[in-house]
Amino acid sequence: MAFRKFQADGLFTGSELLDDTYILITDQNGVIEEIVPKTEAGEGIQKLQGWLSPGFVNSHCHLELSHMKGLIPEHTGLVDFVISIMTQRHFPEEEILQAISEAETDMLEHGIVAVGDISNNTISVTQKAKNRLAYYTFLELSGFTPYIAKSRFDKGLEHYQQFEKINSRDHSLSMAAHAPYSVSQELWKLIEPYFKNKTTAMHNQETDFEDDFFRNKSGDFMRLYEHIQVNLDFFAATGKSSLQSVAANFNAAKNTLLVHDVFTKEEDIHFIQALSELQQNKYHYCLCINANQYISDAIPPIESLRKNNCNIVVGTDSLASNHQLNILEELKTISKYFTKIPLEEQLQWATLNGAQALGFEQLGSFEKGKIPGVILIDQIENKAITNNSKAKRLL
Repeated sequence: MAFRKFQADGLFTGSELLDDTYILITDQNGVIEEIVPKTEAGEGIQKLQGWLSPGFVNSHCHLELSHMKGLIPEHTGLVDFVISIMTQRHFPEEEILQAISEAETDMLEHGIVAVGDISNNTISVTQKAKNRLAYYTFLELSGFTPYIAKSRFDKGLEHYQQFEKINSRDHSLSMAAHAPYSVSQELWKLIEPYFKNKTTAMHNQETDFEDDFFRNKSGDFMRLYEHIQVNLDFFAATGKSSLQSVAANFNAAKNTLLVHDVFTKEEDIHFIQALSELQQNKYHYCLCINANQYISDAIPPIESLRKNNCNIVVGTDSLASNHQLNILEELKTISKYFTKIPLEEQLQWATLNGAQALGFEQLGSFEKGKIPGVILIDQIENKAITNNSKAKRLL
């Protein structure tokens, strides 16, 4: 059997960085054979400048919104952003499909091998069935008024069944609640069985007034529901944060992705840590810092998450809220604001941690028998990415 042998300035395994004296060996299809010292690798070594890494995992994306790139201005705030998505997302199907295809190709070229993708409809089914990337589809439901729960669920179930027809080991599927402020308790009860023993996801504390809505029934979400003409007489404030108000609904899940977390407080982190043990549910905090900057000019509490040993993963959100679906660009922005976080730690968030959160055990690390993809990140200086760094896929 013919093997490929790679040597670079650094070799990130998924959890640690090795120096240039180690060689990565794969077969021609990208299956990992082993990592060995150069003295044991023999001939035929391909020498490269940069760091080798397993392929990136984009843990949170909205592929179906790819046609909205540049449509919504930056820094509108979340409520006006949500209103824009609701009112402006309807384009001809062929334009949406073309944008989805181009966005997927762009992710492939920039080293992404797997995506946790939010879907509110079935328009991405055809593209996902091509098996160019591994996808975990989160069939997302929303509906805050109790009386529409059944109709929203029935429509979502139709979509769910369409995604079930994708016959691939590289596609997984569960249901997901959009956000605490947009899913009624009646709807939670209907969708919960569909993420039993699976990974699910929820947009979490993306804005500072999400907690105001649950604690006091106040804040800018009152304007949102007035705009869409929803009577909130049925809703009573819980006196707790939004996350603490709904987290019990994740009892059935194996993994839960809490996405954005821009205004997550330490008390919420401690609450989730205790709840995780009771539920036997592993929670992961998904950073989408470029989208947070785009929508609200905000930054997630990364140091607080690190201090509390939280499981961190990385996503891009959508092209409606980001200039690109590029995980390396997310790491660049994190590095800009958090200069002391080692690049090895950030790369683990973007590779192994993401693969584990989505249940893609064959991805994320250079372990024998895995097929994680092999990427090269160039122009790294002093173990830090630079503005000129780029990632490209080798396998």
